[in-house]
Amino acid sequence: MKMKIFNDGKSKERLPLIDRLEGVDHSEEEINHRCISFSRLLKKLSNFWNGVQNVSWKAWEMGRTDPRKIIFAMKMGLALSLVSLLIFWKESADIGQYSIWAILTVIVMFEFSIGATFIKGFNRGLGTLCAGILAFGFAELSLLAGPCEEVVIVISIFITGFFTSYLKLYPTMAPFEYGFRVFIMTYCILMVAGNRTREYNEAIITRLVLIALGGGVCFIVNICFYPIWAGEDLHSLVVENFKGVAASLEGCVNGYVKCVQYERDIQEILTLQQASDDPLSSGYRSAVESKSREANLLGFAIWEPPHGRYRMFNYPWKNYVKLSAALRHCAFMVMALHGCILSEIQAPAERRRLFQNELQRVGTEGAKVLRELANKVEKMEKLSSGDILKEVHEAAEQLQKKIDQRSYLLVNSESWFIGRLKKVEDPENLEEMKDNENEKLGYKSLSETVLEIRSFSAWAPSGDVFRKQSLWPSRLSLIADAAVREDEIRTYESASALSLATFVSLLIEFVARLQNVVDSFQELSEKAEFRKSR
Repeated sequence: MKMKIFNDGKSKERLPLIDRLEGVDHSEEEINHRCISFSRLLKKLSNFWNGVQNVSWKAWEMGRTDPRKIIFAMKMGLALSLVSLLIFWKESADIGQYSIWAILTVIVMFEFSIGATFIKGFNRGLGTLCAGILAFGFAELSLLAGPCEEVVIVISIFITGFFTSYLKLYPTMAPFEYGFRVFIMTYCILMVAGNRTREYNEAIITRLVLIALGGGVCFIVNICFYPIWAGEDLHSLVVENFKGVAASLEGCVNGYVKCVQYERDIQEILTLQQASDDPLSSGYRSAVESKSREANLLGFAIWEPPHGRYRMFNYPWKNYVKLSAALRHCAFMVMALHGCILSEIQAPAERRRLFQNELQRVGTEGAKVLRELANKVEKMEKLSSGDILKEVHEAAEQLQKKIDQRSYLLVNSESWFIGRLKKVEDPENLEEMKDNENEKLGYKSLSETVLEIRSFSAWAPSGDVFRKQSLWPSRLSLIADAAVREDEIRTYESASALSLATFVSLLIEFVARLQNVVDSFQELSEKAEFRKSR
């Protein structure tokens, strides 16, 4: 019993020491927690600083690659600085008070290109003018209403808002959507401000003058200081699309005959990821995806006055878009050619080499035509008297002749209906074929018999030329874990051979579509009055 008491006392004597130790452990945990929090804070600050550096670097690169963006920002700052001087106008209190209208006009009107500025200016000017006239009429009507002035103002705002919102939804009014917004905004502000000051006419005239002043500053600064023309951008875009499609065409043909292997995940290419890194797809994709940009530039360019090399009224900017559409029609064929390289069913390298020279010649001549047209568009010159498509047509004809001569390589002639028809027409042949199974060779072409392309190994891709892919069809059945059914082998052989025929057919279709591009260019050169070729 004493021993028990002694032990209890001893344990009680140790309690303060344990408490002190526990306090030490708790303080160490607190220190560790603070260290972890501090390290997380440092990591966040480091990530923030890295993000700032990344954004700064991208902004620097954007300005370095296109200095016009820096110039545009400088012009915007200059225009705002000029109209902000109205704040310090002391002779008239109204000018300084309502100078914000001129500043807002510069902010909403000043655009990157001259054409876009003209469109915004036209919409704002027309919307403001119509709103001012309508506000002037309803203001006089509200004053005549006497005690019902507020009711007239509210009803007028409802009617104006209803018709404006309804009309801007009409499809042909889409280019003037901004003008409708300016109209309803200006009308409401003028009516409310006039009701407060009781000076409708003065408020309307002052705002109209300030808006006109802000628009004038926009036009003067944007046109007189390094003007940026949307028409020039449209011209350059068409030229770049021609060069891009030409590069993609050559790359696809050369890659196909050389059995180019894609080491990257093909799913990224098919989902349009990392398109800029792919030399084969970047060219034709820029032409295919530029339709919306061309439409925007066309909408701006038609508003621009004659300038530079485009010194004629009603310049045929629509023909540039028409020419680009014809080029896009060819770019779809190049996209299909690229799809043949990415397809799961591939023709063997041996078959491709047989048509290598003809394929490369068609690709080279086709790219040559596109680059020649790009050069003519860039220099604004007409085509020479010769036929620009002569060489590429001859190359396509040679390729077609080669295909006709070696057509037995693209089909399985044993399954030809003609051969079977002969057997059915003569019943005696059925008995003879039962006795002699080699009779079927008589229905094969001589060249095919010599080559004897029945062996599956001759159709399989050799080495590491192609990426690994499962055989098609994937359900190839095995007999005794070694042999594959002969009919399924022949199915795969036929599909592999037809993939080469598909590539050739697409290439010839591309050549046929070049005529539309040449016709569109000739129409453009006539309407735009290109100079004669030197």
